[in-house]
Amino acid sequence: MKIAIPQERRQGETRVAASPDTVKKLVAQGCNVVVETGAGLGAAFTDEAYREAGASITPDYSSAVGAADVVLKVRRPLLAGEGTVDELARLVRGAVLVGILDPHDAPESIAAYAKAGISAFAMELMPRITRAQSMDVLSSQSNLAGYKAVLDATAEFGRAFPMMMTAAGTVPPARVLVMGAGVAGLQAIATARRLGAIVSATDVRPAAKEQVESLGGSFVAVEDEEFRQAETAAGYAKPMSEAYQKKQAALIAETIKKQDIVICTALIPGRKAPVLVSEAMVRSMKPGSVIVDLAVERGGNCPLSEAGKVVEVGGVRIVGHTNVPGRIAVDASALYAKNLLNFLNPLIDKDSGKLAIDWDDEIITGTALTRDGSVVHPAFAGAAKPAKPQEPVTATVEPAKIEMAPGAAPSEPAAKPRQPAPAKPAAPKPRATAAKRKPAARKPAARKASAPKPPTPESDD
Repeated sequence: MKIAIPQERRQGETRVAASPDTVKKLVAQGCNVVVETGAGLGAAFTDEAYREAGASITPDYSSAVGAADVVLKVRRPLLAGEGTVDELARLVRGAVLVGILDPHDAPESIAAYAKAGISAFAMELMPRITRAQSMDVLSSQSNLAGYKAVLDATAEFGRAFPMMMTAAGTVPPARVLVMGAGVAGLQAIATARRLGAIVSATDVRPAAKEQVESLGGSFVAVEDEEFRQAETAAGYAKPMSEAYQKKQAALIAETIKKQDIVICTALIPGRKAPVLVSEAMVRSMKPGSVIVDLAVERGGNCPLSEAGKVVEVGGVRIVGHTNVPGRIAVDASALYAKNLLNFLNPLIDKDSGKLAIDWDDEIITGTALTRDGSVVHPAFAGAAKPAKPQEPVTATVEPAKIEMAPGAAPSEPAAKPRQPAPAKPAAPKPRATAAKRKPAARKPAARKASAPKPPTPESDD
């Protein structure tokens, strides 16, 4: 079985889909691994390192992916008109494509995979279940992004992070507010604490409070009834009501005035990033303060942030770096490569060394976008109609179990999604039947005084 590792051609992408370590393990299983020359240079993996691991090195993209059974990528392949090479057109019909395929923002690519006869797997849609934790690319990459966000903040901040007592005077510790306590946010909290900052954090998910406090941070939130219900079965944040957002914004507005650094990590699956730091809040911050917006590629948690730029507004620096995991390409590539290896291992038949995909496995049904010329993922059934890309995304956020969002650490919600999911479709039917039978049972009694009572059980529901 031929597995191809092409060079990433999207602008600014430094990662690679396989490391010499994972190539060695694939070769040990009898796979023929082919790496395009220079594919790993952005992550400090040389052609020689791949060759020593057992891979073959090819001079160009076409020879790498030609006749490949499996193509491993970091980002989705370029389509016609997106670059100098139409990457998708070079894949053979029936090939398996695995990568971070960005189906929400590029629904037209899903239809293209189906038309090309490609079996495409989007790793960001990995279900949050225990046995899939080692395949969770969003957790591995977000973890590094949270760490790097703090380092990017220190690079722009004109003061020290820890408190320092010297003969010349005392340097006060920096105050850091982390907005969104998912995987990236929790790592940002831990990193800022290690550097000696006073850290606080906010998130709309109740479970986040304990996680933040366990890392030594203080939790900031309006803890009302809506807050207590603001989490999906999979551990993701739900969209909050306008009334709650106003209350939370008022609290954050007061808190943010006292902060030196704000790190924004909040995302909602399949939707534009929520605005958490308004222009007024930015202008209320002290000159020299720093905002790092990790959500800038999905619209940003701060409307003043600009993708790929560091801008200054009223003395406050707003950092909008894109592809933050790619800024730590060596570790990001190594972890991502292991995610893909762990995904592929169960798909390879140990005797024949060929693919043996169980299409009924929940990991496969959760990540598969296309198969045999059709779109098979329920969340993207309308992908062939790109004029309405948002409807299917919004309507099916929970079933998709998307990790683009800052969900809780994978170990916390892992057990949740599988148990409520089967119960939800069945639950309404018995309730609806019961509601209908109760009024029917009362009719034979023919008691006029009982006539007004049938609405009572419905109102209790």
